[in-house]
Amino acid sequence: MKNHKIQWVLGAVALLVLPLILQYFGNAWVRIADLALLYVMLALGLNIVVGYAGLLDLGYVAFYAVGAYMFGLLASPHLADNFAWFAAHFPEGLHMSLWMVIPLALVLAAITGVLLGIPVLKLRGDYLAIVTLGFGEIIRIFLNNLDHPVNITNGPKGLGQIDSVKIFGLDFGRRLELFGFDISSVTLYYYLFLALVLVTIVVCYRLQDSRIGRAWMAIREDEIAAKAMGINTRNMKLLAFGMGASFGGVAGSMFAAFQGFVSPESFSLMESVMIVAMVVLGGIGHIPGVILGAVLLSALPEVLRYVAGPLQAMTDGRLDASILRQLLIALAMIIVMLLRPRGLWPAPEHGKSLAQKS
Repeated sequence: MKNHKIQWVLGAVALLVLPLILQYFGNAWVRIADLALLYVMLALGLNIVVGYAGLLDLGYVAFYAVGAYMFGLLASPHLADNFAWFAAHFPEGLHMSLWMVIPLALVLAAITGVLLGIPVLKLRGDYLAIVTLGFGEIIRIFLNNLDHPVNITNGPKGLGQIDSVKIFGLDFGRRLELFGFDISSVTLYYYLFLALVLVTIVVCYRLQDSRIGRAWMAIREDEIAAKAMGINTRNMKLLAFGMGASFGGVAGSMFAAFQGFVSPESFSLMESVMIVAMVVLGGIGHIPGVILGAVLLSALPEVLRYVAGPLQAMTDGRLDASILRQLLIALAMIIVMLLRPRGLWPAPEHGKSLAQKS
């Protein structure tokens, strides 16, 4: 028991010190850690839909986009520049605090998730995957074309000049000097994202061990048997879509604040596929495995930059570095799936029995 507590303390210290160490190698490495934490949030949210409820969702990036554009519209001068009535009421723009942004993003994404869930309740397997894939693409196309006749999203040009996060007067977009130590903006965002990830993990664990979580797992294993046992599968599925989407919305709003700019290109089908791959690679339905998969797949492309560069030089530039990186990622995933078909860190009680927990 003592060893277990020591491991938790050491892990916590390592997470707190990590960005301060990475700063010495350049802010680019801290930025990679920041994006990895955002992907952990996204993967955990998708794990509720795919891992717990067994609903294959290939349009999860749509909820990410909803949260990002919500914050982008409310925290940038875009609405004031394009709508006279908005400029009359808010001449300096609408600059919302974090305490309003997170609940709004959560509620808006959850409503979007439920609206997606309603027409697909009777679909399962491949058919559900195709419909959700289409939904994700529809959202991206809408964002790309809603710049005329009324300019709402600014189309492919995207939304810029988005406010950074501010908490109790602390601006996360500026460097902070603390006790003579210089802390960069990306390091401040790291601690904010880490706090949100920890809250997400706690919520996921509580859901997993709750009656709702067990109902989702019953639906995943056998929907007909779950119905026969009195589980309202319709409401449970809608709840899974809504809960999973809410994490995506919060991650999207944080992404917009972190980048200061959002455009439809950030929410392509490839993003959805990568988030699904994180869940599958780590271990479907297993929270530590999903976290591991998200960290590896979000950091691997950046690490492979240092491998793809020399390989490109060896071929006198005939190989494109970005394509080579994608090839190396694909090969790594294939090898892992062949050697570990249930994921790198699968759930210990994967199957139809939960006897060990009860």
